[in-house]
Amino acid sequence: MTKNCSRSFRLVCPPELAPRVEALLRAQGFAFEPEPFSPLCRALTAEPVPLGSSLAAFFGLIYIQDRSSMLPPLALAPAPGSTVLDMCASPGSKTGFLAQLAGPAGFVLGNEPARPRLATLRANLHALNLLQAATCSCPGERLPLPDGVWDYIQLDPPCSGWGTAEKNPRVRTLWQGDKVRPLIALQRRLLERAARLLRPGGRLVYSTCTTNEAENEAQVRYAEEELGLLRIPLPPFDGFAWEDPRPGGEGTLRVDGARSGAQGFYIAAFTRPGEAANPGAPEQHPSTPPATALMLSPEVLRAPCAEPNLLPPGSVAVFGDAARFLPRGSAALPGALTWQGALLGKVSGGRPRLSSRLRALMPSVPPPAALVLDDIRDIQALLQGQSRDTDLPGRETGLYWRDLPLARVTLKNGRALWRA
Repeated sequence: MTKNCSRSFRLVCPPELAPRVEALLRAQGFAFEPEPFSPLCRALTAEPVPLGSSLAAFFGLIYIQDRSSMLPPLALAPAPGSTVLDMCASPGSKTGFLAQLAGPAGFVLGNEPARPRLATLRANLHALNLLQAATCSCPGERLPLPDGVWDYIQLDPPCSGWGTAEKNPRVRTLWQGDKVRPLIALQRRLLERAARLLRPGGRLVYSTCTTNEAENEAQVRYAEEELGLLRIPLPPFDGFAWEDPRPGGEGTLRVDGARSGAQGFYIAAFTRPGEAANPGAPEQHPSTPPATALMLSPEVLRAPCAEPNLLPPGSVAVFGDAARFLPRGSAALPGALTWQGALLGKVSGGRPRLSSRLRALMPSVPPPAALVLDDIRDIQALLQGQSRDTDLPGRETGLYWRDLPLARVTLKNGRALWRA
């Protein structure tokens, strides 16, 4: 039986805030149910207005994502605190999910080779407040990273996209014959680089949104026969219908898109022979800040509704006029790599002015200095440019819906303003 395509999303918040985010969605008329394959994922059942226009989406508390696309990070399953590389990252769907799974003590590096797509990746991670994720832009097959040190690698390379044909009918005519060959060659080069980067005993997931065997099962055989990787059989995830394995595809997964209400997707997992000294734990290095960085004490971030002790493990540095977070795991990155940590705010007069999007430092219980609004219409009015009278002092504070942290607002003579 064919299942109707429905919109799915991830909750992007600490576990204790999940009921509050769900309450915000319900207050705007949305209904949803848990997805059976992850406690972070939901399937939308009622959508009175586009989900992307919801307050939860605007403030980065949810991320809208095709349910098949959620599976590769779950198949990779990074351990909390581990180091993860996403070789082809934009728009950040999998990078963000990987950062959630690795947790605040982990480190995820999202690489996006296409510069125009890099801005989308960074904007999405910024809205989601995933400070443990950093970004770079290099050709994936030539990433200037040390070999054999990555615990987990996600490789979702450019592909023909035949699995999206229900939404994009032209993909099968656009990607035929000789047009697919450059993609297959690129996928092999990326697999070759991933095999060298992976730590012995580490885990690599290769995934595509195509049904083309030449980009799927044939690449699995190439990884095993030419690169020496070992296949890890993947158990099927609950909530999906699966195609029967094709020759050479035993232990890999093919999502039946029509019967699953999702994109057609292919997922394979590998390991590199050998034993890791301490699987799942990040390699410790003395932190060597970049020569261009001015290091700051996290205490300079203290402000109304901003607690520096809520930062993940890492450090704060200034690059130009921007204060950025450097996750602890980033200390292992080589000097040859140009990369960027999460934006915390702009620096003026030697002190950061925190980003309006930075809710990660906001206490989960609103302090007295917070702006707490109970009526959703009042929040929408702020976002539409209307100011609001308050009796709060200072230049900024945290904005809460009831007891849910949303963002930071500017205060001007006691009036609250939203400035993105």
